[in-house]
Amino acid sequence: MTPAVSLQGVRKSFGALRVLDGVSFDVAPGEVVAVIGRSGSGKSTALRCINRLERIEEGRILACGHAVHDPGLDLRALRRDVGIVFQAYNLFPHLTIEENICLAPTVVKRVGRKEAREVAARVLAQVGLADKAQSWPEQLSGGQQQRAAIARSLAMQPKVMLLDEVTSALDPELTGEVLRVIEALAEGGMTIVMVTHEMGFARRVADRVLFMHQGRVHEQGGPDILDSPATPELAQFVGSAL
Repeated sequence: MTPAVSLQGVRKSFGALRVLDGVSFDVAPGEVVAVIGRSGSGKSTALRCINRLERIEEGRILACGHAVHDPGLDLRALRRDVGIVFQAYNLFPHLTIEENICLAPTVVKRVGRKEAREVAARVLAQVGLADKAQSWPEQLSGGQQQRAAIARSLAMQPKVMLLDEVTSALDPELTGEVLRVIEALAEGGMTIVMVTHEMGFARRVADRVLFMHQGRVHEQGGPDILDSPATPELAQFVGSAL
């Protein structure tokens, strides 16, 4: 089976700081991969490189058939297939929730206004916000805004979703509502790569866990590696996350 995402020997530096130091891993279609590790271990940078928000210096990245490392990459085509959601919701405050969601399909995919509104209604229902289409972002809670950001990404019908610490700014109750949406996406067969500190979610939902340490994939395996780490670095990380 061709991987949905493949990183091979990826290296990335910011000045003298090597952030990714030979990162390699594959993500199968329909697989949910949780990426864990301390701050500064390269987790978020790896996700940003997959979506070509950062350029790599060495290695290869393939995502949904797109050669992300290729200087001639069609960015618009890549981002139709690979969606990304960040910790910050990045909703436009001067647009309603429906307008936020319609923007990318109408501008990038050139769909008509009527079709875009139908898509918006569908994805808002999918994330439990069917009644918030005409609301302004400031009228929504943090959890609702994050769910709206996920809906905005879903409106592009991506093949892969990259989720970068999407719950880290939320309190436990709001975190739970966002994780339930992500869990439903996983059950629906969406390919997901999620940087997270939510160990319970990783145990329950992830097919595979990648532990990054000092810019490398230090340990990986099924969720059971969180209970039986093979390396002292993962054992220490899991212990500190409890």
